[in-house]
Amino acid sequence: MSAAPAYSEDKGGSAGPGEPEYGHDPASGGIFSSDYKRHDDLKEMLDTNKDSLKLEAMKRIVAMIARGKNASDLFPAVVKNVACKNIEVKKLVYVYLVRYAEEQQDLALLSISTFQRGLKDPNQLIRASALRVLSSIRVPIIVPIMMLAIKEAASDMSPYVRKTAAHAIPKLYSLDSDQKDQLIEVIEKLLADKTTLVAGSVVMAFEEVCPERIDLIHKNYRKLCNLLIDVEEWGQVVIISMLTRYARTQFLSPTQNESLLEENAEKAFYGSEEDEAKGAGSEETAAAALPARKPYIMDPDHRLLLRNTKPLLQSRSAAVVMAVAQLYFHLAPKAEVGVIAKALVRLLRSHSEVQYVVLQNVATMSIKRRGMFEPYLKSFYIRSTDPTQIKILKLEVLTNLANETNIPTVLREFQTYIRSMDKDFVAATIQAIGRCATNIGRVRDTCLNGLVQLLSNRDELVVAESVVVIKKLLQMQPAQHGEIIKHLAKLTDNIQVPMARASILWLIGEYCEHVPRIAPDVLRKMAKSFTAEEDIVKLQVINLAAKLYLTNSKQTKLLTQYVLSLAKYDQNYDIRDRARFTRQLIVPSEQGGALSRHAKKLFLAPKPAPVLESSFKDRDHFQLGSLSHLLNAKATGYQELPDWPEEAPDPSVRNVEVPEWTKCSNREKRKEKEKPFYSDSEGESGPTESADSDPESESESDSKSSSESGSGESSSESDNEDQDEDEEKGRGSESEQSEEDGKRKTKKKKVPEGKGEASFSDEDSDSSSSTSESEMTSESEEEQLEPASWRRKTPPSSKRAPATKEISLLDLEDFTPPSVQPVSPPAIVSTSLAADLEGLTLTDSTLVPSLLSPVSRVGRQELLHRVAGEGLVVDYTFSRQPFSGDPHMVSVHIHFSNSSDTPIKGLHVGTPKLPAGISIQEFPEIESLAPGESATAVMGINFCDSTQAANFQLCTQTRQFYVSIQPPVGELMAPVFMSENEFKKEQGKLMGMNEITEKLMLPDACRSDHIVVQKVTATANLGRVPCGTSDEYRFAGRTLTSGSLVLLTLDARPAGAAQLTVNSEKMVIGTMLVKDVIQALTQ
Repeated sequence: MSAAPAYSEDKGGSAGPGEPEYGHDPASGGIFSSDYKRHDDLKEMLDTNKDSLKLEAMKRIVAMIARGKNASDLFPAVVKNVACKNIEVKKLVYVYLVRYAEEQQDLALLSISTFQRGLKDPNQLIRASALRVLSSIRVPIIVPIMMLAIKEAASDMSPYVRKTAAHAIPKLYSLDSDQKDQLIEVIEKLLADKTTLVAGSVVMAFEEVCPERIDLIHKNYRKLCNLLIDVEEWGQVVIISMLTRYARTQFLSPTQNESLLEENAEKAFYGSEEDEAKGAGSEETAAAALPARKPYIMDPDHRLLLRNTKPLLQSRSAAVVMAVAQLYFHLAPKAEVGVIAKALVRLLRSHSEVQYVVLQNVATMSIKRRGMFEPYLKSFYIRSTDPTQIKILKLEVLTNLANETNIPTVLREFQTYIRSMDKDFVAATIQAIGRCATNIGRVRDTCLNGLVQLLSNRDELVVAESVVVIKKLLQMQPAQHGEIIKHLAKLTDNIQVPMARASILWLIGEYCEHVPRIAPDVLRKMAKSFTAEEDIVKLQVINLAAKLYLTNSKQTKLLTQYVLSLAKYDQNYDIRDRARFTRQLIVPSEQGGALSRHAKKLFLAPKPAPVLESSFKDRDHFQLGSLSHLLNAKATGYQELPDWPEEAPDPSVRNVEVPEWTKCSNREKRKEKEKPFYSDSEGESGPTESADSDPESESESDSKSSSESGSGESSSESDNEDQDEDEEKGRGSESEQSEEDGKRKTKKKKVPEGKGEASFSDEDSDSSSSTSESEMTSESEEEQLEPASWRRKTPPSSKRAPATKEISLLDLEDFTPPSVQPVSPPAIVSTSLAADLEGLTLTDSTLVPSLLSPVSRVGRQELLHRVAGEGLVVDYTFSRQPFSGDPHMVSVHIHFSNSSDTPIKGLHVGTPKLPAGISIQEFPEIESLAPGESATAVMGINFCDSTQAANFQLCTQTRQFYVSIQPPVGELMAPVFMSENEFKKEQGKLMGMNEITEKLMLPDACRSDHIVVQKVTATANLGRVPCGTSDEYRFAGRTLTSGSLVLLTLDARPAGAAQLTVNSEKMVIGTMLVKDVIQALTQ
């Protein structure tokens, strides 16, 4: 059967009177086939009595619609077949009618009785299709019929029909908003539906019709959380978006007590600075302030939402991952938000459209939560195949993530980008370098020098953009950069880009006192070419002339008058007006007003330096992932994200009354397994609930039947465990919890069963949850997972020998046999032998304190205030002793003191959430601290050669406290002993950009050798190097992590300013060290 006859057939494809010719597709749009013939053929096929021909005709018509062809003229022929007995034909007819019912309303109304009969059809697909067509006829006269049909469909046995009813609700609401009250009743009924097929559709209807009726969600909240994992992807996005807004109105902010973890936070977590500023307050004041800072306890329903959405970060749908990411960003504690970073970075491997949306949101997130994306810095490096918009967004993210630690890497990456052929991208890169220089002051000079080198680039656009950025940077420190201004002035002959020329002229005019000889010459050249310049350049020429007239009128008076005369007759009225205004202001005349006397103040007023900020800085008030956030403008239908409430609303509104027979059956099923760990209803969360701990009590029995909720819970929890191993263990099934509970009891025999357990009753529930017991369960599981070496380091205090402190040098892992139980130190070694052996250590660790001043300038610092710690006072000091566990770590002594009336038990470090590179070696757990007692522990912190704070949690059996240790730069190094020749040799290798030199005036009190050495070694942990000259001091050290040399030289001349020089590969550390040492010496 060939295609050739098909073109010659009069009927457009019929081979005979009864058989259709399938070789010719009418939807193919062949140039030899005429539309009217093809449609006549289809009409004939629809008018026949054969279902096979009708089916074929409908398939071809639907194919035409799919290809975008107009098939509206076939409406009368198709609508006649709506009463066809053949199910397949009827389904395709309904598909066609849904598409064209709104356009052909009159004809559709003729068949409305047929649609009503279709609503009673035994086939669920026909019932749903009939309702879909009925809701597509946009005629107000049939609103009552549509309302009745939706109500009936909402009670249908088929979930597919109920889903269609939910889709019809917004259509009817847009047609007649007066039906809102009746539609809300239907929505309330459908929200109670337990089928995953209906959940997404009815929430969408809720969002369209009555998003303000938050009370409809209360009873269905827990059910929606548990069903979420099984809903289709489109429904998941809609539900997550709605639950984000719901949670913002019903729960307290989880970040209210976590200001310490806020990046660049100025205020301390415990809030004692205000009290100190006002003076020593009384005990009554501290007690009154305590309720205001009461510990945050996460609502179990809040935790349920976070736990059930977390597995969806592994969804194949980018929209679902983005929805969960915005939910975590807006709702989760800061310590948990980091889990979304990995999922968002995974989306960057998708299509460019997806990348664009994801990067828009990452750019906003990285401003507030920079540490979240720092480990994935390389994922934002730009590929040559990326579109320009993607490149610019990645640049934005890289600039936001730049800090003192990674700025050398970021700047090296930017240097590569400047050589790109994409000019828009190169311009954005130069702007990014300018922002880095503004944000990180210690690399400002390096960036400025790099931008000045770009001024010799062949590409004029690169030079022009560099000039604009240099102008902004020079405004910050103009006095130090007169040479650069002179260099820019020479470029006026070559640069033709108007914006760059205008920037140079503005700089010369603003800082003309730094270039008094060059400025008049520049004005002379610009006056020559004034008439040929662009308008923006002409305006700056007039400004330059006015400023020079006021500061150097002898040389520039005639030039200024010449420029103003040219401008007076310019074609642009802005320039003419500016010239007249300027002449009256600066040239004294008899009619001169009062303003003439203040001309200098007007033109030469000091101007603030521009703030180079991210364009995404103010976008976070829009909900992430929304169209409004993408456009940075409020889109139609956008709903604002509510603010957190000051006080938590009543959580009992989410409790659902379960029928008595359901409760009994549930109890019988669980009778054998039941432990205090689980409860029938949602119990209160204990005082230990925090950012990193998940409440173990579930809430599913209140929201739905146990079998359905159990399946939802198990699926979400199993996905949770697979996705993130860093979360606390202990989310398994009930039987697993029983086994682990048993292990805990055998492991911790000393802890009685009743001790430490939260003893509060819940009148509304059948039993109360015991969170402190679950906390001990998680502790025991962590102990089972710890390596043997860790357990060996923490012997029980009850078995500890009195001489433990003295024989710490012998307590090495190499000599301890591996065993499961903690091993106490051998009792054979006597105290005197240990004292003798102490001096025979193979390292020079004991020599270091004797040769140096072991006292750090920082002294003892407060880690946890007495009020915030509820009686627990914690301080810390940098001991400058080598840390035995790891030589790359800084040794920190933690001093604990119990000022409360009750003993504090189980002092240990919680699982820390640290920035990339930083690590912590925890101190052994302190089992008990009696009232009035003090204890000291040693922990090691690897700061990765940066002054970033190490944030972690101090945990007791009942509480968790967020604390932070930020090291001074001088504590990041260890002393090195070398000869004078070695010092000079190493110093010769660290010249150029690795050398920082500053001048300072030493006070008279700081002229003696002893004072200088004491102040320098107190500021930085450096060793003194012998020196032949009396007025020169040399010190050497190495950074602990990378081992980079740090060489410090102080040339304290008897007369004039002293000179301080630091040589180091680590430019940032060198700059900070110079600043600290100067501060110490000049105080």
